[in-house]
Amino acid sequence: MSAEPGPRPLADLGDLPARAWEDHAAWWQEGFTDGADAEYTEQILPLAATHLAGAADVLDVGCGEGQVARLARALPGVRRVVGVDPTWNQLTLAAARAGGVAYARAGAGRLPFASGAFDAVIACLVFEHIVDVDDAVAEVGRVLRPGGRFVFMLNHPLLQTPGSGWIDDQILDPPEQYWRIGPYLVEDLSVEEVEKDVFIPFIHRPLSRYVNAMAAAGLFVTHMEEPAPPPGFLARAEEYAEAATIPRLLLLRAEKPALPGALAGWGGPTRGAPS
Repeated sequence: MSAEPGPRPLADLGDLPARAWEDHAAWWQEGFTDGADAEYTEQILPLAATHLAGAADVLDVGCGEGQVARLARALPGVRRVVGVDPTWNQLTLAAARAGGVAYARAGAGRLPFASGAFDAVIACLVFEHIVDVDDAVAEVGRVLRPGGRFVFMLNHPLLQTPGSGWIDDQILDPPEQYWRIGPYLVEDLSVEEVEKDVFIPFIHRPLSRYVNAMAAAGLFVTHMEEPAPPPGFLARAEEYAEAATIPRLLLLRAEKPALPGALAGWGGPTRGAPS
């Protein structure tokens, strides 16, 4: 696959995200699964275990080769885990690695399950690759049971905005280093060359886009985490130590109210004269 890096209008995507993951599934599998990546082993997987604790029926949206789904299946009390992904090359390896998980090929915007089929849904570093975000979040709300939870992890949408990074400003006296933030409010796609000849599309959206989609789907955000990068990541390069206070990950936990209409009329703070 060939691709030109840089910003792209969302309307021009076509089948680019699907083709990219089929073509480069091995890049992900070799570099980020089966203990190869410190951010997964030291941070993402432990967070998934914490926020899935107590669930019985779990859906992993965008499961890839299944490492989060396998972790979920091993948790106490979990009786069923299903992973969905649109990429055959990911699902083939997921099935081979087994772990008691069932897999299905499906996109996030049209989940092949009955309403209320799960009491927990998790999506880990997935939604920054999903075009139909509103449909996907609505589907999560549909397949969750009342009282169920949505564990949502993605690259931090503010501090990992395209164009963000450390600036070593040698013009100032004395010189300064600071973290530059890219155009946060602009929703667009960037095709990044993450490794030589490996082009992956990333869709940047501001955080409000996701939170409002959850609200529209009847999901109420109850918890948020912005963890510091884990030690294993910071140890990769000496200069990474300077980024110890810059989170790379954002976690939101949203819940579907147990009582019908529990959020009816909730629209945030109202304005008026103080009592």
